[in-house]
Amino acid sequence: MKFDYRARNNKGEILEGKIDAPSDEVAADVLMERGLSIISLEAIIKPSYGKRLQLRVPFFDRVKKKDIVIFARQLAVMTSANLPVVQSLHIITQQTENEALKSKIEEIANEVESGVKLSAALAKYPKTFSYFFISMVKSGETSGKLDEVLNYLANQEEEDYDMVAKIKGAMIYPAFIVGGLIIVGTAMMIFVIPQLTSMLTASGAELPLTTRILIGTSNVFKNYWWLLLLILIGLIGIFRWFVNSESGRRIWDLLKIRIPIFGTLFQKIYLVRFTHSLATLVVGGIPLVAALRIVSDVVGNDAYRRLIDKTVKEVEDGNSIGTVFLRSEIVPKMVSHMMAVGEKTGRLDDILRKLSSFYSREVSNMVANLTHTLEPIIMVLIGIGVGGMVSAIIMPMYQLANAF
Repeated sequence: MKFDYRARNNKGEILEGKIDAPSDEVAADVLMERGLSIISLEAIIKPSYGKRLQLRVPFFDRVKKKDIVIFARQLAVMTSANLPVVQSLHIITQQTENEALKSKIEEIANEVESGVKLSAALAKYPKTFSYFFISMVKSGETSGKLDEVLNYLANQEEEDYDMVAKIKGAMIYPAFIVGGLIIVGTAMMIFVIPQLTSMLTASGAELPLTTRILIGTSNVFKNYWWLLLLILIGLIGIFRWFVNSESGRRIWDLLKIRIPIFGTLFQKIYLVRFTHSLATLVVGGIPLVAALRIVSDVVGNDAYRRLIDKTVKEVEDGNSIGTVFLRSEIVPKMVSHMMAVGEKTGRLDDILRKLSSFYSREVSNMVANLTHTLEPIIMVLIGIGVGGMVSAIIMPMYQLANAF
C-alpha cells in the first residue's frame, strides 16, 4: 500500500512524498533509514472500484512462489557461509532466470550497498515479498542472527510450496476428468444428440419425459451456446466481485472450511500455515503480539484472521493465547490446550512446531487419499449421466421399432 509522508531531513528541510510499504511500521523504518525525521505518515486509501478497473497487462512480469523459494534458500546458504549480504544478492542476480525478480534483486542489492537495511529494501516490493517474509528478515537483523532466521524462512517457504504443489498435483486428475466430461458433453449436445433424436422427432410419436428434456437441452446448447457462454462469463465475474468484497470474502472463506471432503482439508491447511508461521516468527525473536498480527495477515482465511485478531486483544490484556481458540469450533481443542501449555512452560515454539508437523502429515495423508476419494464419486456421476442419456435415446427407439 502507499503512504503520504512529511518528514524533516538532516538540514532541517521539510520533504513531502509517497512511499510503498506493506504497513505503516515498515514505511516508518524505511524513512528513518534514509535519515528522515517523520512529521506525518498517512495511508492513501483508494476507492475499491479503482482496483477492479485497473488493468494488469504485464502477465509475464509476475514472480512465482517457486522463484521466492529459490531466492530465500540461496540467500540463506550464502549468508550461512559468511558471505556479505550485498555480495550474496549480486550473485543471486546472476543466477536468477525470472527477469522480473532479477531486476528487483538487483535494485535491492544497490539499496543495501548504499546503506539501507535488507528488510527496508525488501519492503519496497510488497507484492513480491510478503509482510511475513520482510518481518522475518527484520527480526534477523535486529537479533544479529540473520543467517539463522533466513534458514528458518527458507525452510518455511519450501514447506509451504511443497504443500501447495502436492494439493495441486492431487487435483490434476479429477480436474482433467471433469473438464473432459464437460467438453465431451457439450459437443454431444450440440452435434451428436440432434442427429440421434431427429428420427424420433420426425416420427411424431409421444416421447418420454427424459427424451423431451434431452432434446430441449440439446436445442438450447445448439441455438443459444453464445448466450450460455455470456452467462458463464457473467457468473464468473459476479463470483469474483463477490469474493473480493468484504462480506463476500467472509462468507466464501467460511464456506471453504464447511464444505464436505474439502472443508476438513482446508481447515488443516490453515492450521499448518498458522502454527508454522507463528513458530518461525517466535523463533526469530518477534514478540508474540506482533507475531500474531503478522500471522493474521498471512493465514489466508477471514474466519481464522478474525479469530487471531481477537486473540491479539486477549494476549494484550494478559490472558492466555488459547483463550479465544478454546471457544472456537474451527480450531481443534488439542491445538488450544497445547498452545496454552507451551505458553506456560515457555516452550511455545516447540509446541507450535510439533502441531505444525502433525497437521502437515495429516494434510499429506488427506491429499494422498483425495484422488481415491473423488474417483468413485466421479465414476458414479459418469454412470448416471451416460445411463440417463442412453435411456432417453434407446428406449424411445425400441418402442418405435416395436410399433412397426
